[in-house]
Amino acid sequence: MKVIIDFFSRGTFWDVLGIFFQYAVFLYGTSLLIAYGILAILSLASIRRYMKKNANVDYNIIIESPLAPGISVIAPAFNEGVTIISNVRSLLTFNYPKYEVILINDGSTDDTLEKLVNEFELVQVDFAYREKLLSKPVKRIFKSTNPAYDKLVVIDKVNGKSKADASNAGINVASYDYFLCTDVDCILDKDTLIKLIKPFMDEETSTVREINGDVQIQEDYKRVIATGATLRMVNSCEVDDGLILRVRPPRRILPRFQEMEYIRAFVLGKMGWDRINSVPNVSGGLGMFDKDIAIKAGGYDSLSLAEDMDLITRMGAFMTDNNKKYSVKYVPITLCWTEGPTTLKVFGRQRARWGRGLAQLMSTHRKILFNPRYGRMGLIVFPYHFFYELLAPIIEFLGILFYIYLIITRQINWPYAIILIVFVYTYSVMITTIALLWDQITFKYYKTWGETIGLCLMAFIEPFLYHPLIWFFALKGYFNFIIGKKHVWGNMQRQGFNAPKKRSTVKAG
Repeated sequence: MKVIIDFFSRGTFWDVLGIFFQYAVFLYGTSLLIAYGILAILSLASIRRYMKKNANVDYNIIIESPLAPGISVIAPAFNEGVTIISNVRSLLTFNYPKYEVILINDGSTDDTLEKLVNEFELVQVDFAYREKLLSKPVKRIFKSTNPAYDKLVVIDKVNGKSKADASNAGINVASYDYFLCTDVDCILDKDTLIKLIKPFMDEETSTVREINGDVQIQEDYKRVIATGATLRMVNSCEVDDGLILRVRPPRRILPRFQEMEYIRAFVLGKMGWDRINSVPNVSGGLGMFDKDIAIKAGGYDSLSLAEDMDLITRMGAFMTDNNKKYSVKYVPITLCWTEGPTTLKVFGRQRARWGRGLAQLMSTHRKILFNPRYGRMGLIVFPYHFFYELLAPIIEFLGILFYIYLIITRQINWPYAIILIVFVYTYSVMITTIALLWDQITFKYYKTWGETIGLCLMAFIEPFLYHPLIWFFALKGYFNFIIGKKHVWGNMQRQGFNAPKKRSTVKAG
């Protein structure tokens, strides 16, 4: 006992702990920066490959082909009366030969359903509803009496308190083999369906060969189970009747940070993962899925707060458990514009839900973590998300507390600390700037370079203003998950879209 007391009294334990923590944080930070660098390199290679492969593609061949796969567009809506009409009109303007739009009114308490009925001349119809996936009861199904809206199906159901529950009801009604899930606050490019279905078609045609008159599947065939694309903020864009006329960065600071974050996450992150067939999830705002695999995997989990990543995880696990190779594809072009939160209250609620959803996902599917049976998902995707997504806010918070302790006790090595901070700060700005500039050089979504440079400048203040909010709300989500606090789905409080004062002829993308 005396030895233990002497050990603590001399400060030996705390000295050793401090040294260990410093080295642990250093190694963790270094590995994270290396991972970001590798993703950036992989992303650039992936985008170049995509652009080269699709440079001379004639999409009219698919549009005019009677063999084009049918696609069901599924869009849940809860109290979306502000933007519902323009959004549905947008969904009805796709440049694709065979699709349907399934709008799920998830027990809205505002005038969402009333507006839909009046605007699109809807009437209740008899429908053989088959519940392949669990959801809250469907009360009525509507179709339009106007042939111009014959692609539209509206489901009126009991509120399921989650997008996942509403999406399952939409999948149950879907007629086609592929479905695209989106949010009704999103504006989608008119070529969204044709761009997202192409990876499915490419994989099918590239792995089929004819030998002695027999059609055979090559051994390296990987079934594409989902595809996704880049998302951007619709805030401050010019929108007319559900169409993007002019793309510009958001004017308000919070959506502006989100625009920067989204471009970095999709252009560098998702495309980097795509290069090594390790895409971790397809965004809930825009994702196309193989309906057969989604149903066999159990569809969306209505209790999950990260339903997008949960669905991809369970679809991937299903394929692995049945010894089938699969892939998830991403295209680097922007096909979806979503309305980002403009107030700190709504933003915080969204990000706390994301943090809680990530903790929930890692807990629910913990058998996959470090499990070689699940290949890349078990040895790359889940470990990355565990160490660099789930643990990052915790380690960062503890690191700040530790540095405060060193400053108070006058143990900090200021020259070393300053060099480290400057290096991390510079690296962060560099990664973000590369993503923004590469996106503009390649796709030219913004009309002027001044808009791009203005967005790049946000990277210099992100570490001081935006990033602390991200990890604070993530920690709040973790805490809510640990204590089991009941999650309440709040309304997004849509602001609506900006119609141009004078009609522009500049199209998006």
